[in-house]
Amino acid sequence: MERVAIRFLVATAVILAAAAVSSGELVDETSATAGLLWSTGKDEPDLLSKAEPENSDDSSAAAVVNDHDDLDGGFSSLEGMLHWAIGHSDPTRLKESAEDVQRLSASELQKRQLELKELMEKMKMPSDAELMHMAIDDLNNSSSSLEDRQRALQELLILVEPLDNANDLNKLGGLAIVIQELDHPDQDIRRLSAWVLGKACQNNAAVQKQILELGALSKLIKMVKSSSIEEAIKALYAVSTLIRNNLAGQEFFYAEDGDAMLQEILSNSSNDIRLRRKAVSVVADLAEYQLENIVRAESPCFRNRFFLKSVVDLTASTDLDLQEKALVAIKNLLQLKTTEALVLKDLCNLDGSLERIGSSC
Repeated sequence: MERVAIRFLVATAVILAAAAVSSGELVDETSATAGLLWSTGKDEPDLLSKAEPENSDDSSAAAVVNDHDDLDGGFSSLEGMLHWAIGHSDPTRLKESAEDVQRLSASELQKRQLELKELMEKMKMPSDAELMHMAIDDLNNSSSSLEDRQRALQELLILVEPLDNANDLNKLGGLAIVIQELDHPDQDIRRLSAWVLGKACQNNAAVQKQILELGALSKLIKMVKSSSIEEAIKALYAVSTLIRNNLAGQEFFYAEDGDAMLQEILSNSSNDIRLRRKAVSVVADLAEYQLENIVRAESPCFRNRFFLKSVVDLTASTDLDLQEKALVAIKNLLQLKTTEALVLKDLCNLDGSLERIGSSC
């Protein structure tokens, strides 16, 4: 199908070029349009080989056709396509085509021009906003299959990475719909939805505010306790990006007993190591934000001996990454006003933990 489309595109462009030649509209190199961005310089065989790769896999062919850099080569307009055809046609063949065109009626020539415009429009790559809108529509469609919903969320996961796209998500009505998917009965849909929210609000105060106002944080905190470890990990990731450097988010986090959730994850050695790494990183971030905002009252969890011990005990882990993250958190905690060094030293046995780390190095 792609081969036929491109052959028709090239053939029609050659006919239009021939029409320009026959009518004397062909411009020389000194014309005003000589500086236009033409194609990438691919001849018809090159384009056709792109449309029909050696591997006959349909998905590969579709990927090539969707690669507008390879196909359109700057064909942003019919005029650009016309210049390409003129520049890449054999003069003898072009002259023969010009003679054939002279036998076409004006209506037939106009029909060819319209066909070319329609085909170019169909081959045009949609914008990010259009792709986001299509994904949101799929999620908002109650008749969409599970596979369609998964695909839509996977597309949004990529699309929301740029800051501008993340900011547009709420304008398109996407945030509320993605948050709604957090309640979906399928755990993979819930996992992907949490992941999208985490990506969208990462280092983005405006989107953080929007998600908090839509009430997603309490849902995400509950999801961290999911029996599905992958869902729990992505939910905690979303929680961490949502409250990082965000006062309102952290206040709501503490109000929802988020610190107790972290303590449970850290103190239970049977929890997945990835979940424990992320949890202790959240502790380090919370302590660091407190250090940067000393006028703000410190959370009671920073003087909770059992909470502090759950962090110090991580230094006994055989996982070096977890050990390192725990030490970063301890360093930040020790600088807080309400964290008593004696508590860490005596009750939490910080000295003993540090000695074990030193002897193992």
